[in-house]
Amino acid sequence: MYENITLVKEDAVLWLTLNRPDKLNALVGAAREEIFAALTEASEDESVRAICITGAGKGFCAGGDIGYMANLQADNNLAAFEKLLESGRQIVTKLRSIEKPVVAMINGVAAGAGLNLALASDIRIASSSARFSQAFIKIGLHPDWGGTFLLPRLIGTARACEMMFTGDVIDAQTAYQIGLINQVVSDNDLRVKTKELLQKLVSRPKQALALAKRAIYQGVEYSLAEALDYETKAQTQCFQSEDAREGIDAFLTRRDPKFK
Repeated sequence: MYENITLVKEDAVLWLTLNRPDKLNALVGAAREEIFAALTEASEDESVRAICITGAGKGFCAGGDIGYMANLQADNNLAAFEKLLESGRQIVTKLRSIEKPVVAMINGVAAGAGLNLALASDIRIASSSARFSQAFIKIGLHPDWGGTFLLPRLIGTARACEMMFTGDVIDAQTAYQIGLINQVVSDNDLRVKTKELLQKLVSRPKQALALAKRAIYQGVEYSLAEALDYETKAQTQCFQSEDAREGIDAFLTRRDPKFK
């Protein structure tokens, strides 16, 4: 069904792998459409409780396919380029609105739109050999895929300016130290550690997790009063759920909860 990505469902996790390893998983137009379609399908699939995005081969995602964009320039095909931008916008919006946790397993280079794809995910775990760059400036382009919104909220405006103005590459340890990613693990342990994290996420009550995800991202824009209003509504909704009954009973009886 898909030519540029692969999908594997395992233990309630959908593994979405960008699959152009010979191009470091650079994104052509069709790849973007496939990612959005897969995320939409996963959002509606009750058997999927978490999503992991990664890349085939030695890289996570090198960003947009520069050769493809050069062809669009040569053909003066602005409409096709604008379609690329809209596809990226749809993916980022979907990642933030999907009511399931999304983990980016960064197994190599994450540059340009590839880095911003990771930033739009909820949690980022990277191999020690991973490298990160907001490379747009080096080819005369402006950040897209939500980078100007996402990056400063993670690492602050000063560091975001430095990354976007220079296009310099930073290593995984630096990315961890500045708050760009959540974890750094050895290359050999990356998949094992990511699976451990994902299994923890799928074991959590899905309604409470979905509401918390929404609150976190809305809270960035909310006033304190608005955030408190939302928390009250969400907590009341969770309190009445079967998962909350199970969780409280499990705590009191000193057993592991079994959430639906």
